[in-house]
Amino acid sequence: MFTGIITHIGHITHVTPLGAGPQHGVRLGVQAAPDYLADVALGDSIAIQGACMTVTTLDGGQGVFTVDVSAESLARTVGLDAPGAVNLEKALRATDRLGGHIVSGHVDGVGTVLGLTPVGESWRLEVLAPPSLARYLAYKGSITVNGVSLTVNQVHDRPDGCAVSINLIPHTVRHTTLGTLAAGRRVNLEVDMIARYVERMLALGVLAAPA
Repeated sequence: MFTGIITHIGHITHVTPLGAGPQHGVRLGVQAAPDYLADVALGDSIAIQGACMTVTTLDGGQGVFTVDVSAESLARTVGLDAPGAVNLEKALRATDRLGGHIVSGHVDGVGTVLGLTPVGESWRLEVLAPPSLARYLAYKGSITVNGVSLTVNQVHDRPDGCAVSINLIPHTVRHTTLGTLAAGRRVNLEVDMIARYVERMLALGVLAAPA
């Protein structure tokens, strides 16, 4: 479990195929600051670009760890198949502050950036979410973009999906990879977990008023 508060920007340094066929995944080598991994152990969970991964090897002194990404995960995410900067967040401890919102690290879909434009001291990020996620997106609701917990400021339903507008403060731009986004880039999206439970209860009639 995570909060969507990015704690470090790491770098995927190499991508090694785990087999020759499309059914095989890849092994990622990730470089982080050595002190960032001081409390990390083999088997721990770290979210990379919003996707929960398991640490499979660890060299804390060098700040290097690896994760194995399955073919299924590769098919449902972006940014985990090539070298580059990535948002990192270590798994939530029970005693930690919940500074963002409850994030599972399970990517629900891939969206497309419509634009990133400066507005005063901040930036407006506009993302087109796939139609299947539209029902979970609401004004002032929460969404996770590449692992970052954000608040939806505007929602606009379109035939090709749901366009959401999000404000990025300077701190978020400096301390995550979101500042490098541009129109046309694809991003990992995770919707609010509570919205999913509400939908399920409504579907089963659990929240219906008694006759």
